[in-house]
Amino acid sequence: MPTLILVRHGRSTANTGGVLAGRTPGIALDERGAAQAAALPARLAQVPLAAAVTSPLQRCRETLAPLLAARPGLPLHTDERVGECDYGDWSGRKISELTGEPLWEVVQRHPSSAAFPGGESVRAMQARAVDAVRDWNARVEAGHGHDACYVVCSHGDIIKALVADALGLHLDLFQRIAVDPCSVTAIRYTRLRPFLVRLGDTGDLRGLAPHEETPGQGRRPEEDGVVGGGAGAP
Repeated sequence: MPTLILVRHGRSTANTGGVLAGRTPGIALDERGAAQAAALPARLAQVPLAAAVTSPLQRCRETLAPLLAARPGLPLHTDERVGECDYGDWSGRKISELTGEPLWEVVQRHPSSAAFPGGESVRAMQARAVDAVRDWNARVEAGHGHDACYVVCSHGDIIKALVADALGLHLDLFQRIAVDPCSVTAIRYTRLRPFLVRLGDTGDLRGLAPHEETPGQGRRPEEDGVVGGGAGAP
């Protein structure tokens, strides 16, 4: 079956503002995010792509724009199933505020039981994303062969949930996975099992350095995962 290339959107204004954007409209890439997106065509230059699939949100569309400009024949499809988690009443709020909510600890420790008020559950988020990938795997293979590659531009929690599924990890462990903005994660699917061949590859190792505190985000316990994905390296 095909190889799925997952791209998290470039750094956004919400990432640097320490805000959980969710499905809030009008969230654009910041200056660094635009530069990350501009570098994407060169990073993928040696990879033949059969199709591009995107979340409907602006920050994902902006991330793929340079790649599509460099490959004018590459078909683009929008799929709501790879769209951001519906964080409901949490959307638009500061991460520094959300860490004080009782639900935050559940999202960290037992996310398979977590449902966002006025939004969706983490389990539902993973299920729809996995269904989307399975459908696109079959569609790409039927049209382009079993060794084809395609790209999906999505969001941090979606990509983490897809990686957990590929590795056979329980959803309660998905917060142990980290994917920076505009990082590339690749999963090669076969008849019997998937193989994770890249995880959070940015081509930039600054993300391994200790992070400074992001304005507006505040300090979190070091063992917590950032809901929504975080801003990546400074």
